[in-house]
Amino acid sequence: MDGLVAAAREMLTSTVDVSQRIPAGYEPGWFERAWLGMFDGRNELLTFTAIAFLMHEAVYFGRYLPFLACDYIPALRRYKIQESKEVTAAMKWRCIKKLLFSHFVIEGPLMLGFLPVAKLAGIRTTEMPLPGWGEMAVQIAVFFVLEDLWHYWIHRLFHWGPLYRAVHKVHHEFTAPFGIAAEYAHPLETIIFGQGTIGGPVLYCNFVGSVHAVTMFAWIWLRLFQAIDAHSGYDFPWSLHNILPFWAGADHHDYHHAAFVNNFSSSFRWWDALFGTDAKYRAHKARQAALKAKTE
Repeated sequence: MDGLVAAAREMLTSTVDVSQRIPAGYEPGWFERAWLGMFDGRNELLTFTAIAFLMHEAVYFGRYLPFLACDYIPALRRYKIQESKEVTAAMKWRCIKKLLFSHFVIEGPLMLGFLPVAKLAGIRTTEMPLPGWGEMAVQIAVFFVLEDLWHYWIHRLFHWGPLYRAVHKVHHEFTAPFGIAAEYAHPLETIIFGQGTIGGPVLYCNFVGSVHAVTMFAWIWLRLFQAIDAHSGYDFPWSLHNILPFWAGADHHDYHHAAFVNNFSSSFRWWDALFGTDAKYRAHKARQAALKAKTE
């Protein structure tokens, strides 16, 4: 604990000299120079937090815009899963207000406190060179698997009666979810589920090897894309689960919001399949297929 406090204190009072982060004889590429330029002469903790927060907001709300547009394009709206349930402007505004509170009051301070822990675990920020694409892909794949495992069991726990009523019920206010409802949740739920996102890189550093902050940001970017897609309420022919059968996707998670049961995973289908927590969903899909066959 003393080491963590000391690291945080040093981070608050120091600035970055990027010339000390570049190995002798190494020539950084254009992206590496841009990355270092954001930190050079600035406080590392505050710069890292600002990048993390601004990226989160831009990706989170930006990723929702295509789905919002689909609501007004008939050719795309026909792919809405619960087409009969209207998501009103009042519902969206209520969601946005709660999200902004959560992002600034809950997630922002958590981002500020993350870097000292990350540094102790071995996560690099301005050290060069940056990791290659292959290294990043392997690490992000591991993070997806670890987060999905955490999400599955914590989500099942949140559906235990007392915890559901006290905490998780907030997230289920929208029975027909829409993209930005992904982080519409009780503060305790936001904190606990968030550990699955940041915990993977920290565990990887402790047991496998170092992770760079660039990889961490790429992972969070993709995780946000996944979460917003899962809550989008749209299932397109080109949706990822139609290409990768083990991917959960919007169809999988939309049923969870509509029925309040089954499908507890975030990214993959295998835990629900292994533990039988998709039985009602499978029966639902079988009924849909039978009805479609009769009408054709």
